[in-house]
Amino acid sequence: MDRERAYDVVLFGATGFVGALTAEYLAAHAPAGCRWALAGRDPAKLERLRERLAAIDPARADLPLLRADAGDAAALRELASSTRVLATTVGPYVWYGAELVAACAQAGTDYVDLTGEPEFVDRTYVEHDARARETGARIVHACGFDSVPADLGAYFTVRQLPEGVPLAVDGFMRSNALLSGGTLASALTALSRGPQNLAAARARRLYEPRLPGRRVRGPVGAPRFSRETGTWALPLTSLDPRIVTRSAAALDRYGPDFRYRHYASVKHLPVAVGGTAALGATVALAQVPAARRWLMGRWEPGRGPDAERRARSWFTVRFVGEGGGRRVFTEVSGGDPGYGETAKMLAESALCLAYDTLPETAGQVTTAVAMGDALTGRLQKAGITFRVAHAR
Repeated sequence: MDRERAYDVVLFGATGFVGALTAEYLAAHAPAGCRWALAGRDPAKLERLRERLAAIDPARADLPLLRADAGDAAALRELASSTRVLATTVGPYVWYGAELVAACAQAGTDYVDLTGEPEFVDRTYVEHDARARETGARIVHACGFDSVPADLGAYFTVRQLPEGVPLAVDGFMRSNALLSGGTLASALTALSRGPQNLAAARARRLYEPRLPGRRVRGPVGAPRFSRETGTWALPLTSLDPRIVTRSAAALDRYGPDFRYRHYASVKHLPVAVGGTAALGATVALAQVPAARRWLMGRWEPGRGPDAERRARSWFTVRFVGEGGGRRVFTEVSGGDPGYGETAKMLAESALCLAYDTLPETAGQVTTAVAMGDALTGRLQKAGITFRVAHAR
């Protein structure tokens, strides 16, 4: 363990809605001797959060508080240099995240975030992957509900299938959860930046190495009734399938020819039709600045579902994997996906990078590539289910 740095883990954006939940999780679950700190731009809010954490564990009354602003490059460089792992909840990341990734790549600091923004992920790969490889930093995006259940769920499914053969996996996601203001702001920002998303994806393709002798695909499936799950399957063009296919491209275990498709899973046809129409309307509104501002104003960042509503929330991702004459049905499930479980996933990802024996990786990598079995095991112990439902 590197004791030359002051901290093992720093949580940046700790006073936001998900940031505070992550801080509470760390206060309850960080191992003895873990040197961690809270960081943000408002010292008064950090003080109030520390008081809440001290109610969970009186030892947290002396938790270090670090001031840094997402737009202050010098402060972010100092922050990155002070810790072994930096976890951030400050989004939309395309606006507020680039300087922090740059600082971590330069300092050789491991980095985890909650982004679901494809443009941001592609841009940081182009701009910072090479430097992170040189310094040994592991830049791991999408360490929350975007995209841990999909990425580790597909990884878990692949490990139930034969090696060295073509594999196909479909993921079907269901949830009853609500959005917070911060999540809505990030989603609307991503939807409003179609040309920028395309440009970032094209730039990344120029940098990414080819796969000699292997093929990885992530086609957008067609809406259909899924006999495997007994639900209507609507294709999801989120960050999740991109993360899964990047894990597949990096790991030979996914076979010589791997295909992944990602769906929302809906029980009733009218709900499926209505959901498709609502998504189309949201995409259209996101293109109009005044409408986008109106939508963001209805759910301000920093607010989200209360504890009672979160306690009733759940998610399930079912996977159907095939290859080598074997078919397997697996499932990843848990509680409130966007907040309680996302905070758990982010915190456990940071602790995993800080403490676990992991594969030798560097640069911009996925959760499956960087942490695979270790993070899956941590999340299982923390109450998220990974199981084989059926195999033949």
